[in-house]
Amino acid sequence: MSEVAQGRTYLFSYGTLRQREVQVSTFGRELDGRQDLLPGYTLSLVPITDPDVVAVSGADHHPIVRATGDPSHTVEGTVFEITDAELAAADDYEVNDYNRVPVTLASGVRAWAYVDAQPGPRQP
Repeated sequence: MSEVAQGRTYLFSYGTLRQREVQVSTFGRELDGRQDLLPGYTLSLVPITDPDVVAVSGADHHPIVRATGDPSHTVEGTVFEITDAELAAADDYEVNDYNRVPVTLASGVRAWAYVDAQPGPRQP
């Protein structure tokens, strides 16, 4: 089941899914998106140990967001319109540190976003 707006599936990315090489590797194409904000979240980093993900992204630490409940906290990113098959491919790309959840962006668009799966604060 996908979160849709007007029959469309949207994905909000604040991290590596905005990189061209990650998009081509994950979706087989470069995505076209627009800037948006994710209110009520803050950004930090998580270490990545999956060698395939590190090879594609070129980084062993990736951005990750955690809900704060404070609408003044925002995370900048890009919203992409994608297919359900591409959403499944994004699920395969993301490691277990992330959960996909529906969010409402500052623009009002309902989208999927990958957020911190770990409860409580992350250890530095």
